[in-house]
Amino acid sequence: MKAPVRALRSRLLWHVIWPLALTWLLGTVLAFGVARYFTQQALDRALLDDAYAVASHVRHAEDGGLTLGLTATEMSTLLFDQNESLYFAVYLDDGRLLAGHAGLPLPSVSEGAAPFFTEVAFQNQMLRAVQLPRQKPAAFNVVVAQTTHSQGRLFERLLVVSLAPQVLLLLGLAWWLRRMIQKDVQPLMDLENAVAQRDARDLTPVTVSRRTSEVQRLGEAVNALLLRIGQSVRGQKEFAGNVAHELRTPLAGIRALAEYGLAHAEPHIWREQLHSIVQSQARASHLIDQLLALALAQEAMQVLPLHPLSLDDVVRDSLMRHLHRADGLGVDLGARGLDVPVQVLAQRALLEGVLDNLIDNALRYGLPSEGEPRHVTVEIVRDAGQGEVCLSVIDNGPGISDVQRERLLSRWAQGSAGEALKQGSGLGLAIVAEYARILGATFRLAQAEGARGLKVSVCFANQQPGSSSPVNPSP
Repeated sequence: MKAPVRALRSRLLWHVIWPLALTWLLGTVLAFGVARYFTQQALDRALLDDAYAVASHVRHAEDGGLTLGLTATEMSTLLFDQNESLYFAVYLDDGRLLAGHAGLPLPSVSEGAAPFFTEVAFQNQMLRAVQLPRQKPAAFNVVVAQTTHSQGRLFERLLVVSLAPQVLLLLGLAWWLRRMIQKDVQPLMDLENAVAQRDARDLTPVTVSRRTSEVQRLGEAVNALLLRIGQSVRGQKEFAGNVAHELRTPLAGIRALAEYGLAHAEPHIWREQLHSIVQSQARASHLIDQLLALALAQEAMQVLPLHPLSLDDVVRDSLMRHLHRADGLGVDLGARGLDVPVQVLAQRALLEGVLDNLIDNALRYGLPSEGEPRHVTVEIVRDAGQGEVCLSVIDNGPGISDVQRERLLSRWAQGSAGEALKQGSGLGLAIVAEYARILGATFRLAQAEGARGLKVSVCFANQQPGSSSPVNPSP
């Protein structure tokens, strides 16, 4: 069973409070240790002062030995402490007790005159003791010890006083951090709710909070994704609608031709109808190919990368594909400007789609009347003045008027030749225009050189000879 995923605000709070609490704890322990050390030093100094006071009253006796020149009352006054019990003992150099509390241990220390502090056990309790070696008027040792009850209580109070406010401050800080984190995370929660409650068909942009740059960028990324999905959905709907609308007529025609043939018994009528069915099927297939190409072009705008391509090589390949058809129609299909290699930034499939559609249109609608010479020319021209390379397909057909040029850039629009021939669907130039936009090129319709014909051009940014990469405007 998977562990539950913690909320972002809880994780942020944990990541802040845990290091803060650990740092606070280490700081408190260090501060308490320093305070305990200096407090102990102060108490030891007071204990040492008592030892010096006792040692100052040890003097020579009349028999030549040592004596303590204080009465019991004077000693109780000298070693008075209202909170602790004090004990003392004066030992001669040979270890005999000169004065004080019998049984108070004499710590064993190395020789020297430095005071020595230690813990000793006396009367079933632990005492803090100091041993003070003295050499005048003769060698002796003073031991002064006291209980540590008040010292323990002092350290306890110090610990409580140190910890309690800081714990309260830490809790207050955790509460404040939780509120601030909740406030900063709220835009993310709002975005989550907006996306979760959104209908699957609603692809409009969500409201983006500008409180934090991270949430703003996330919201903008979500809106960009919704925009791309919306474009894809609209493309699919448009494609489906176009297919349903445009295939209805050719399919109905195929069915009518088949029914007409079945209604007659003459083989020559069957043959005529079958030939018409084949032509209708070819037109329907061509329409489907163009619709698919248009849908893929819209999708390619988002996903297809552009690479340096040899434009003259692509033109040669396209000419070879259409040469057999041109020969069958009696069209002189040629090219100009292929002698100098030219590179453009493009995608081969789109570039071939441009050439295929333009050559197909020229072979369909760009032919003059019977008996006149027919020619279609693919031309590559480098225009140094404009800083571009133009790929053009030129025919010597009837051409189009200025009014028709604007209309032919729309889908399903045909020129007078297409309307007269009852061929095509008016998608060819729309596909070329879409491809040109994706490639970052300029699409142009113009009158061919001379009195008749149409010149369709797709112009790319110029590539200077010898440069390593083409220069091309972004879509």
